[in-house]
Amino acid sequence: RIVEKEDVYLKHFYDSLTLTKVIDLKTCTNLLDFGTGAGFPGMVLKIFFPDLKVTLLDSNNKKIKFLTILQEMNVDNLELINTRVENLRNERLNYYDVVTARAVTNMPVLTELAMPLVKINGYFIAMKGSNEEEIEDGKFAIIKMHGIVEEINKFSLSKEAGMRNIVKVKKEKETLNTELRPYEKIIKKPLQKFNK
Repeated sequence: RIVEKEDVYLKHFYDSLTLTKVIDLKTCTNLLDFGTGAGFPGMVLKIFFPDLKVTLLDSNNKKIKFLTILQEMNVDNLELINTRVENLRNERLNYYDVVTARAVTNMPVLTELAMPLVKINGYFIAMKGSNEEEIEDGKFAIIKMHGIVEEINKFSLSKEAGMRNIVKVKKEKETLNTELRPYEKIIKKPLQKFNK
């Protein structure tokens, strides 16, 4: 939908880099971007932080095939995975320094999918728009998934391109296999206060 060159720079490339408002990626070893689509923010972060090991994950095979152009360019420490994020949880439980997602699902669901993949003292960073009520709805899930909100960075993209909220969550305790719920249950009964 974004086709003008200036809009692509602002709403995809610059917007992807706003994650660095809340974390210094030079201090991180690995990062997972799930629901990466055309590679935002993960591809952009990899370009600017070449030493960072980046995993781009998407359930859409066409999108992952598009991203293989990066491998053809011999980009080091880049992994492409074509699966759903919940399928990665057992294999990479408590694994990543940073897990991020941009324009994916609502905060309660997003939190429960992302947090198991974050290592203890690592970060889940949700890149959200202007819906502060959604962020508030996610706070119960954050606590249940052993996280604490360290920062919510609210700002406006230039040229009236919209409000953004970057939610930085630190993981305080490892996730156990027994805490992993099936995707169907996560969707049907999200971790929210009224579902206790």
